[in-house]
Amino acid sequence: MAGALEQVTLPQFRVLVLLSVDGPLRSGVLAERAGVHPSTFSRTADRLVAGGWVRRVENPHSRREVIVAPTTAGRRLVADVTRRRREEIARILGRLSPGERESVRAGLTAFALGAGEVSVDDLAALGG
Repeated sequence: MAGALEQVTLPQFRVLVLLSVDGPLRSGVLAERAGVHPSTFSRTADRLVAGGWVRRVENPHSRREVIVAPTTAGRRLVADVTRRRREEIARILGRLSPGERESVRAGLTAFALGAGEVSVDDLAALGG
């Protein structure tokens, strides 16, 4: 994350992650998902547009709505951070014994369930 945070703030990176996962979204929906007031989000989006990380486009179905979409640079930043995080996690987990890795997996599973995330077994049943 350190390299990414030299280019964008943590809240801006969160917006880029949301767009990478969900695709282009209406500004209001994106503000809600980011957990910020629409006026606050507007300033964040302005900065992301100025930095070349996102673009605003008119909604083809409603000219009053604005869609925020990641640019190639925005998607690349999220992909690079994700790749580096996975590599670091794999390196750390590689130093653990199989039993320790199982303990980590069980702890993270319990945490995800407590946070209301869908379990891996549920995703598999859904074909996800």
